[in-house]
Amino acid sequence: MSNSLRTPLSRARGLGSAKHGVSHFIHQRVTAIFLALLLPWFALSLLLSTDGSFDAIQHWMGHPFNAAGTALLALTGLYHMRLGMQVVIEDYITTPLARTLCLLANTAIPALLALVAVLSIAKVFVGA
Repeated sequence: MSNSLRTPLSRARGLGSAKHGVSHFIHQRVTAIFLALLLPWFALSLLLSTDGSFDAIQHWMGHPFNAAGTALLALTGLYHMRLGMQVVIEDYITTPLARTLCLLANTAIPALLALVAVLSIAKVFVGA
């Protein structure tokens, strides 16, 4: 217990802004809600509409709604992953250079994966 007569608010003043963390928190929760809706749709729609063959899945992906939903699922999942990994990196990597490199990789790798995912979905959609 502290012998200081300062209030908790007084001790916290000047420690930095709390505004950035709130938007990050909200983005994580919103993407989690989207994933909670998109994942069951994707799984059930794919299971109930196809027999699991390549041709059936390609036909399913040929529908614009399914292609768009699959792309939205991939992009939302990658963004949600990036947000979660950012928190882990900021909390547990203490060396400034390592933290910076990890944060750069945490942005570059999901962006590259998003590009590959969208191009793959578009290729299957157009080829269907």
